[in-house]
Amino acid sequence: MNVLSLSIREVSHALREGQLSPTELCRKCLNRIKRTRHLNAYITVTEETAMRQAQEAEARLQSGTPRGPLDGIPFAVKDNFCTKDILTTCASKMLQGYVPPFSATVVQKLLDQGAVLLGKTNLDEFAMGAGSTDGAFGPVHNPWSDAESYRQHGGPEAESDWVITGGSSGGSAAAVASLSSYFALGSDTGGSTRNPGALCGLVAVKPTYGLLSRHGLIPLVNSMDVPGIMTRSARDAATILGILKGQDMLDATTIPSPPGQTDLPEDFDIRQITVGIPQEYHAPGLSRETLRQWSRVTDLFEEAGVQVREVSLPHTQFSIVCYHVLCCCEVASNMARFDGLEYGHRSPESSSTEAMYAATRHEGFNDVVRRRILAGNYFLLKQNYERYFVKAQQVRRLIAEDFTKVFSSGVDVLLTPTTLSDAATYRDFISEDNRTRSAQEDVFTQPANMAGLPAVTVPTALSSRGLPISLQLIGQPLQDRKLLAVAHWMEQRMGFPQIRFHGDCGEEDGAPLAETEGTAGP
Repeated sequence: MNVLSLSIREVSHALREGQLSPTELCRKCLNRIKRTRHLNAYITVTEETAMRQAQEAEARLQSGTPRGPLDGIPFAVKDNFCTKDILTTCASKMLQGYVPPFSATVVQKLLDQGAVLLGKTNLDEFAMGAGSTDGAFGPVHNPWSDAESYRQHGGPEAESDWVITGGSSGGSAAAVASLSSYFALGSDTGGSTRNPGALCGLVAVKPTYGLLSRHGLIPLVNSMDVPGIMTRSARDAATILGILKGQDMLDATTIPSPPGQTDLPEDFDIRQITVGIPQEYHAPGLSRETLRQWSRVTDLFEEAGVQVREVSLPHTQFSIVCYHVLCCCEVASNMARFDGLEYGHRSPESSSTEAMYAATRHEGFNDVVRRRILAGNYFLLKQNYERYFVKAQQVRRLIAEDFTKVFSSGVDVLLTPTTLSDAATYRDFISEDNRTRSAQEDVFTQPANMAGLPAVTVPTALSSRGLPISLQLIGQPLQDRKLLAVAHWMEQRMGFPQIRFHGDCGEEDGAPLAETEGTAGP
């Protein structure tokens, strides 16, 4: 079996039993990154650091003192998380050359467990997008573009007509799906972990707001941002979540994690669960294949003795517009710190301080970011504040109350689509503007962010084009473990195929990578 396709539990066991060394494993992953460089998944590859960390893990394992289940396991991090002494760009010219003096709490927790950091992954600039196509380092290719299933269905044009990963955490999704990393961190503000997870055939988790620290995650929308987890199984996701959760004195929005075990229960009885099907999620544009999978999984739950009922979330129809207003308002506030004075890009314009500010922000931000800043500042004008920002906050409360009412009625989890369809080709995706595409792609995912709820996407089948189709489960606050237990039950019955690459066994060793740590630039 290809060692790169093993689960975290399986590869951890192999490392502890001496069947494989951390340095061998790290080298395999680094070689895999080289072989899949055309995917553009990584902005910075930290080869030297990764090999040093792998050697340290190897010494611990040989002495019988491993730090935990992640000791020696390679992982990747979205490039909007701060990493000490490693370039952090947010895929923007604005942060060109920025090297943080500290690591984000969630990154540091993984390093403290002995996990091996392979590099920083590509994204939409400042995580504003749903395709991973609008960053300063170019678009990310979905690894399923290279899969036998897509090539066979797409014919001779499939090679050039590649498909997107979704966004904004597309680089992290591509890293895990291409087998160069065992798991990856993304961020999720309106679906930025679940959307690419769904389109790349991964299990992607957005935890309850406050369960994971945001310290060191460069903010987009403070009231909705959550570190996300991308893995190839629900059990792996539960392992990572158990390590990352917990209160952080450096993030006042964190909350104490629920007491009890973090591993998934071995004796989980699905018959004790009630599943809700929100009628409002039958949205315009939902593909027939996605609808068919939604019906199929609903039937599976019913056949297993699960109580399934249709529920209503009446304010869902206003959610995407409400999200857009609040997102732009917080973006305008958060982006104000990037002025060219303290770090990152600074324009050579020197006629005045104001001229330097304006030139720096015009040169450093792309059109997408500038438009969101402009829209947010418009919504926050004194004459517009009540009409837009305050009204959106009121609607947000109604959206959250819809979920509360449904869960109070006895429903444990909601089953919905994650995306409208399978992955679009790059050519089709960029035919529409970022704002339109984001509204389409986030329609099923952003309500969970508005309400601060945990959600997970699970791959269910391949479409007629040979690409992943996924469904989403939304749970009650702080019931992340129960949510992942349902996801685990679900994935065991899906029969979702492992990715098979066209003309590639997925594990051949290549020549050593050239060191690229801290050298990336737009």
